[in-house]
Amino acid sequence: MRATLIYGAGDVRVEEVPDPKIQRPTDAVVRVLRSCICGSDLWPYGSRPPSEQGDRIGHEFLGVVEDIGAEVSGLRTGDLVVAPFVYADNTCDFCLEGLHTSCRHGGFWATDGVDGGQGEAVRVPQAQGTLVKLPVGEDSALLPSLLTLSDVFCTGHHCAVTAGVTPRTTVAVVGDGAVGLSAVLSAKWLGAERIILMGRHKVRTDLGRDFGATDIVAERGEEGVARVRELTGGDGTHTVLECVGTLPALETALGVVRAGGTISRVGAPQYDQ
Repeated sequence: MRATLIYGAGDVRVEEVPDPKIQRPTDAVVRVLRSCICGSDLWPYGSRPPSEQGDRIGHEFLGVVEDIGAEVSGLRTGDLVVAPFVYADNTCDFCLEGLHTSCRHGGFWATDGVDGGQGEAVRVPQAQGTLVKLPVGEDSALLPSLLTLSDVFCTGHHCAVTAGVTPRTTVAVVGDGAVGLSAVLSAKWLGAERIILMGRHKVRTDLGRDFGATDIVAERGEEGVARVRELTGGDGTHTVLECVGTLPALETALGVVRAGGTISRVGAPQYDQ
């Protein structure tokens, strides 16, 4: 089958790789219908050192179950499923606490011999706890939208929930990318009374308004911090959802959060401090 492999910065190739097969009784094999590129894929694309050995890439996909291991229940061949950005058993103590990224039997796609999501098929470890069935057919026009459930929307929602957004909360969202916009949607769904979206791409911030942002701050750095402070009577916001991952974004978050407030960071950190 064909799959993507990354060999270095700017060097991603589509190559023939072995078809995935059931290796453990908790596995499933999924034929991929939709896959996409995460912002975190762009960091190695821009900075990864060159290598003679390519590595699989991708962790956002949905598709149809083609085969299942003997210990997998609740799934059958032909089911349309979406996979989150990690695989997990969904039964260990960490999973029961909502910490699936720390699952005792889980892990990350495209590491330790596990397939990446950007290929024609994927072997899914811990399939019973990982895959979520979707209530549509494989020809549904909703597939591109449902693909957001693999990572991007869930990340924005997780950011808002862990920040403690409530109907009485003022929120600043740093970043107008897909995760930032998903965080706006989630903060609105959680009832936030004021949502300030910090971004400078008008097409995206216009969409952010449609999603529930009450204010847009296009200024950056100290000017952006001052503008948010002005909008909040000098206090800053109860919560800040940092959805970028750069040091300037973190500094902005520290600048706009009010005393006793909460910063929730989901942007993949691109700094060492």
